[in-house]
Amino acid sequence: MTDETQRTARPVEDLFSKGRLTAVPRKAARREQLLAHLARTLFEPGRSYTEQEVNDALRAVHDDCAALRRYLVVAGLLARTKDGGSYRRTPDAA
Repeated sequence: MTDETQRTARPVEDLFSKGRLTAVPRKAARREQLLAHLARTLFEPGRSYTEQEVNDALRAVHDDCAALRRYLVVAGLLARTKDGGSYRRTPDAA
């Protein structure tokens, strides 16, 4: 994000109502902002999470946890371990 974009970007909190995500943004830049926020706030660095734990954390903010999990992995903010049994927050999510 450029300095100009950071100054004019709306706060990610605007996407939430009563702690719940109202909709997943369609615009890529806004969705990336949301995903970075979710990765930082829901997942601790260095900790492994089962798929169920990831789903539970994401379901706390939005019903479509599978889509959010997929977006986080595609964005490189969560990584699936080689054995496929767990997830970790990546350094990119810092």
